[in-house]
Amino acid sequence: MHFPVAGIDVAFWIPPLTACVISFFTSMGGLSGAFLLLPFQMTVLGYTTPSVSATNQLFNIVAIPSGVLRYMREGRMLWPLTWAVVAGTLPGVLIGAVIRVTWLPDPRHFKLFVGVVLLYIGVRLLRDVLARPKDSAEARFHSAARRGPTGRVTPLPGSLTTVRFAFNGDTFTVKTPALMALTFVVGIIGGIYGIGGGAIIAPFFVSVLGIPVYVVAGPALMGTFVTSVAGVAFYQLLAVLHPAQSIAPDWGLGLSFGLGGAVGMWLGARCQKFIPARLIKAMLCLVLAGTAAKYIIGFFT
Repeated sequence: MHFPVAGIDVAFWIPPLTACVISFFTSMGGLSGAFLLLPFQMTVLGYTTPSVSATNQLFNIVAIPSGVLRYMREGRMLWPLTWAVVAGTLPGVLIGAVIRVTWLPDPRHFKLFVGVVLLYIGVRLLRDVLARPKDSAEARFHSAARRGPTGRVTPLPGSLTTVRFAFNGDTFTVKTPALMALTFVVGIIGGIYGIGGGAIIAPFFVSVLGIPVYVVAGPALMGTFVTSVAGVAFYQLLAVLHPAQSIAPDWGLGLSFGLGGAVGMWLGARCQKFIPARLIKAMLCLVLAGTAAKYIIGFFT
């Protein structure tokens, strides 16, 4: 099958199957899988023009709603946290798109910075994975999931500077200014690479802010969805302003990835509660370590 914008030929079943498998696992940790599809498109398929970032975000738009709807159905969408994520990442992703097209058509030097950030977060998360098991909201949630209906996330009264919620007997408080500052930076990185930012946001929430991974997944995916909508629209506008460059998404390839991702994401969200939190965190560690190593090694080679 030929995809004209990407300039590649590939069997019709490869994009949706690849996206389905990736999204099944990554959606459990609040990641869409776009950060893994990006190197797949560039390295395996040979799709390397700036429009690959927009195509990646188009995948997010099509794939994410199924996972979000599943988390909503199970009462695990913490909306105050979701809107804080959106408010921080949305302006960042627009700035990132401009940087990608204007200054970083080949963003080699930026990879070192991204790689170091991901490596730091991965080390923080690894310490949590290796720590001695303890009674926690995550552990109680997983145990209850095997027996029947599971607990819901309950928003608590907060303020403009805090987000508070209860989950399986524990109360959590998140500082909004620090959260939005982080998500703004993540939005810029996501706009440059077309990854939506979830690959950084979700592990940071878990490792640094201490938010249960079962709570993080829904808001992280929803934040990625909203910023991806803005990202694709902005890339379309930039394509008009820079007609000599390949900037607009390959709609056929993006939809093909997205349809497979929608299936994988729904299944991943459905199965998440049956997977131990430590195993999900370990998966996030591997993802971060692999991505960080790729970016750091890529800078020097």
